[in-house]
Amino acid sequence: MRQRLTAVGAALLAVAASVLISARPADAAVGLHIDGESIVEANGQPFIMRGVNHPHVWYQGETAAFSDIKALGANTLRVVLGSGKRWGPSTDVADVVARCKQNRLICVLEVHDTTGYGEEGAAASLDEAVDYWISQKSALAGQESYIVINIGNEPIGNTDAAQWTAATTAAIQRMRQNGFEHLLMVDAPNWGQDWQYVMRDNAQTVLDADSLHNTVLSIHMYAVFSTAASIVNYLDYFHARGWPLVIGEFGWHFADGEVDHETILSEANARGLGYLGWSWSGNTDPILDMATDFDPARLTTWGERIFHGANGIAATAREATVFGGQPTTPPTTPPTTPPTTPPSGGACTATYRVIGEWPGGFQADISVTAGPAAISGWTVTWTYADGQTVSQAWNATVTSNGAQVTARNVAYNGSLGAGASTSFGLLGTTTGGTGSPALSCAAA
Repeated sequence: MRQRLTAVGAALLAVAASVLISARPADAAVGLHIDGESIVEANGQPFIMRGVNHPHVWYQGETAAFSDIKALGANTLRVVLGSGKRWGPSTDVADVVARCKQNRLICVLEVHDTTGYGEEGAAASLDEAVDYWISQKSALAGQESYIVINIGNEPIGNTDAAQWTAATTAAIQRMRQNGFEHLLMVDAPNWGQDWQYVMRDNAQTVLDADSLHNTVLSIHMYAVFSTAASIVNYLDYFHARGWPLVIGEFGWHFADGEVDHETILSEANARGLGYLGWSWSGNTDPILDMATDFDPARLTTWGERIFHGANGIAATAREATVFGGQPTTPPTTPPTTPPTTPPSGGACTATYRVIGEWPGGFQADISVTAGPAAISGWTVTWTYADGQTVSQAWNATVTSNGAQVTARNVAYNGSLGAGASTSFGLLGTTTGGTGSPALSCAAA
């Protein structure tokens, strides 16, 4: 739930040099985990969250929501729980996890009692949230492939937001000391919106606190993010440093201003970022409801938009492979056609590699490398010869004209130093093979 901000910063963020965090080795992963900026499953398959929030703690009888949300295409459900400090306590965690698994949904479990701590007098501290997770450990152990633990919702308000860094660091360390190996999610302060940039400026400290390097940062986007520039600049900052990030909550129309939800959706899709919209139903401000009275047959304008609109859930969600979803990483047998790499020496070169294939579909990764001089933009073109078509892409703007495909850099990956590389990915369908085409790369 949202509380109106008392102050909102409007400065644009500057993008600086990249500082990459180390990922937990894949062979040490017990479930969902971080690989660079991405969330991947235990088997190495990328997983991009596409889902919504469900206010379970206040509407425990609305259990049909799990199947209703899945039927609309979601692959993830963020479930609101209570620690007992303000709501709950939620003692049905095992049942919640079972319902998520039954409906083939990755479950993000969050303690809501921490909302606005420091400004909201009744709020629980992150330390109290960890106490709750420890009390529920028996229901969580062994579920690392199916759940993410969002330690505390919007854990600091606008009062002394700087306390977020120490409190979040301590919470992560306590979770690990108590044997939790799950992927952890941590929300920003300022009621989740980070308008004072505390999370932005201290993210590396928090990520380094995790002995398993298995924490993802979460930003909540409401009235602070009312313009495309505010959204793009914030996301650029995290990408430039290689930090894992999801949009753990966002709305559309909101009391203090309009949320630029169209840019949130399009940027998340282009960048391969997970998003979880707020919320399914039951809001005191019904403009944020996606379904009227929890009825999936009565979707609101917001519900229709997030589930069925451009860059929405139905168009972009892929079910986790742990539930049988199609693979999106290399198959057990290598592609029959080797990668193609144009001769070096030009302004830029590009390499196309098929990294996953299944009946009627495939995933490809394309690397772009600058030549002996820096470039400020790039365009990669190719022509498919085996009946392939592109259905989805990230980290590039991809257009098709029949078998001819053109991929152009997006705002954050066009400038490359001499010899530097970037990459983009795509999903496609095929009526024939998945052979790698010859690529042409032109630099701006």
